[in-house]
Amino acid sequence: MPNRIHPSAVVGPGVTLGEDVVVGPHAVLVGPLTIGHRAWIGPSVSIGTPAEYRGGPHPVAWDGELDGAGVVIGWGTIVREFVTVNQGTQHATEVGHDCYLLARSHVGHDCVLDDGVTLADAVQLGGHTRVWSWANIGMGAVVHQRSVVGPGAMVGMGSAVRRTVGPFALAVGNPARVVGLNTVGLERRGCSPHAIETLEAALKGKSPLPDDLPDGVTDDVWDTLVAWQKAREAAEDDERGT
Repeated sequence: MPNRIHPSAVVGPGVTLGEDVVVGPHAVLVGPLTIGHRAWIGPSVSIGTPAEYRGGPHPVAWDGELDGAGVVIGWGTIVREFVTVNQGTQHATEVGHDCYLLARSHVGHDCVLDDGVTLADAVQLGGHTRVWSWANIGMGAVVHQRSVVGPGAMVGMGSAVRRTVGPFALAVGNPARVVGLNTVGLERRGCSPHAIETLEAALKGKSPLPDDLPDGVTDDVWDTLVAWQKAREAAEDDERGT
C-alpha cells in the first residue's frame, strides 16, 4: 500500500520510507533515517535530530545538512505522539521491528532497541543504552546512559535504572533493584512452568545457563539468552582488559 504522509509533516533529505508507512501531522523526520514497512509515526514525533551534546554539531538536517550516524526504525513499529529519537554518533540509533514507543518517550543517541520492545509513556533512555528483545519499560522510568536492559525484562513505572537489568528480571524502585523474575514474560514467550523453574537460577545470575535446551523453551528465547550470556562475558573480558 502507498504511504500516507500528512501535508504538515516534514520529511527531509536522506529519509527512506518503506511501504504502507503512516506519518502523522507535524511529525519531523530528518536524515540519515530509514523507516521500515508498515511503521506508524504519530503526530508531532521527532526522529533524526542531532545527539544532545552541549557544544556538539547541530546541523540543519531538514535543509540538507546531513551529519550523523543516522537512525533506523524497523518494520511494524509504532511511534506515538511527541516521541523523540536522536541521531547516532558512533553508530546508528536503532529501534527494532514491532516495537511500541508510547507518547513522550525519548530514545537518546546511539541507543539500540531490539525487536518487540515496549516503552511506556514518558520513558527516558540516555545515550548508548541497549534494550534487548521483548523488554517492557514502565511509565515514567528513566534509564541512565550506557545501561543495559536484558531480554524480556520488566522495569516498573517511575524506576531509575543505573546498571544492568538481567534477562526476564523484574526491577523496580530508585535506584531500580531486581525483585523477582518476569515469569509472565517467559510464559508469553511460550515457556512451560517446568522450563521457567529450570531457568530461574540462571536468570537470577546464580548459575550458568544449562547446556541443553530445557523442555518448553522456544528457540527464539533460547537463542536470545545464549546471545545475552556471550555479550555479558565479552563485556566482562573488556573490563578486565583481556
